[in-house]
Parts: sequence; structure tokens; C-alpha cells
Amino acid sequence: MTSSPTTSRPTTVADGPSPLDGVDTVLADLDGVVYRGRAAVPHAVESLTAASRTHRVGYITNNASRTAATVAEQLSGYGLAVGEDDVVTSPQAAVRLLADAVPAASTVLVVGGVGLTSVLEQEGFVVTRSADDHPAAVVQGFSPDVGWADLAEASYALAADIPWIATNTDWTIPQERGTAPGNGTLVSAVHTAVGRLPVTAGKPETPIYHAAVERFGATKALFIGDRLDTDVVGANEAGLVSVLVLTGIDGAKQLLAADARSRPDFVLGDLRELSQPYPQVVEHDEGDVHVVTVRGASVAVRGGTVRVMTPGPDPVDLLRAGAAAVWGTGRAIYGLDIDPALHPDG
Repeated sequence: MTSSPTTSRPTTVADGPSPLDGVDTVLADLDGVVYRGRAAVPHAVESLTAASRTHRVGYITNNASRTAATVAEQLSGYGLAVGEDDVVTSPQAAVRLLADAVPAASTVLVVGGVGLTSVLEQEGFVVTRSADDHPAAVVQGFSPDVGWADLAEASYALAADIPWIATNTDWTIPQERGTAPGNGTLVSAVHTAVGRLPVTAGKPETPIYHAAVERFGATKALFIGDRLDTDVVGANEAGLVSVLVLTGIDGAKQLLAADARSRPDFVLGDLRELSQPYPQVVEHDEGDVHVVTVRGASVAVRGGTVRVMTPGPDPVDLLRAGAAAVWGTGRAIYGLDIDPALHPDG
């Protein structure tokens, strides 16, 4: 989102390539990108369908409670042409790590549901729920049925210093009634008991991204997510082109505050912009004021003060300009005086 500053006021600048240009594979997160609750995100299905005509499209989920087939069925219900092989789950990434850690056909203690056990059994591992079976490893994933007894068995088994793999460590999980504790809270309970941390397969760690790249034969992949701390961080770490779409969890305030690891390559208001020319960021100085412009929106930086000069017609362009301006200061957001107009969402 940044470009080299110029020394004079810029003239009209043409938009750059679209986010889809130069990539052969599009990978998408689910909740907040494709759907919210039971409803499809506006424009997501049409945009991903259009992308699939020219690019390989796949879907990635950290949710270990459902099988890839179940996820594909849900996505198909929105009108997407999706099969089981188009979905990469955190249990699938976890079993790749497990195969490198223990012998084939080992007995593995599982904390989680069918989304996890089905993948392990398909790969030839023996699933147990008891530490008394002397498992070779513990694999932990989310299920709403996980209780204290399951966490205790994992803790007992891990006393033997065997490998521990978590499908993901998301602190929260969205539910119809609101936000609920996610697998990260359950992993944390075991961590407190055993005094060590697991190896993690899902976002923001890279194994799930590498599994998807391998599955789809990608040479250059783009990943779309709605969370900076998981989706974008992981995509950046895995060497993918990262896209934040503003239809889910993170909005303007989180984007402005993003550290270097969690800054996306592209910021989209919705997925229609996936195939549209992306606006360039232009910077120039006016005396002691540094001006950042994205199309019709301009933001000025003087010292530690960041102010909107011209809001322009598109609030996403203003946010792009504001983010580039804030990031360009090299300061944390709490060390700046930010114009509230840049983060009207709170």
C-alpha cells in the first residue's frame, strides 16, 4: 500500500493492477469473507465464482469441528461450485505435522470431534480418548462437546513429553448467539496444566497455508481474510499475497494500528474489488506536511498528527490513504494523534 514519496503535488495517477493480476490461485477464509452466520456476505459468491473462471479457488478454515465435506456442502448451498477437495481444514494440516512427528498407524489421543477424528483415521492413525492407552501424541481441536475430562486426559498423556499438536489457537469462535470461547481457550487450559505449548497447524501458523499451496499446485497464491492477527499475519509469513476484506471482524481502527507483520498487500471494501484495478498510493511533501493520496482521498501528517485533508467519495480509499500515512510514520498508533474521521467504526 505504500510507494516512494514525490517532492511535488501529484497529478492524476492511474490505478494499478487488480489483486488477481499475477496470481494463479485464490484462497479464501470462510466466516466474515464468504458468509456471516447463516447468510452469504454480499457480493462474495458472485465475485468468487467469477474468479474461479480464471483462477484456482480454494477455501481454508481453522474450524476443526466440521469435515471438509460438510464445509463444501455449506458453501455449495450459497451457490458456489465447491467440492470436498476444494476445502483445506486445520485437521488436514495437523495430520501432516503428525505424520512427521510419530510413526505411521500410531495411537493418538484426540481432543475434538469428528472433523478431527475422521481425518486421523483416514490417514491410518488409531484414535483414543484415554491417556491409559499410552498414545504417541496428542492432537487437540475444537468441538462444542469438549469438557474437563477431555482436557484432563490430554494433560495426563502430555506428562510423558510426547508431541502435542493443536489444530488452531483461535481465542474466539463466532456463533449464532454471539462470540464464544474458541480452541485457543481450551489449549490454554491444557498449557496451564502441563507448562508447555503445542505446535499449531492452523492460522496464523504456516502449515495450513503450505498444505493449501501444495494441494492446489499454486505457484503464486493470494489469500483473502477478515482478520489481521490470523489471516493476514499467516499469509504474509507463508509468502502469499495478503488481502483484508472489510466484511468481517477487523475494520478501520485495527488496520490503522496494524504492525508490520499484519499489514495486508490489499484492502478491499468487498470482494467485487478483487478483480478491479487497485488504486495506487501517492505521497508528496508540502513544506513540513507529508501528504498521502489515494484517488480522491488525501491525508496529511505533520509530526505526530494525522488529519484528513480531503475525504473523497470512497471511504475505503480514505482508509487506504490513512493506513499508508500512519504506517509511514514508523510510530505505534498510540503515539499519534489520529483524526477520528479515519476510524468512524470506533
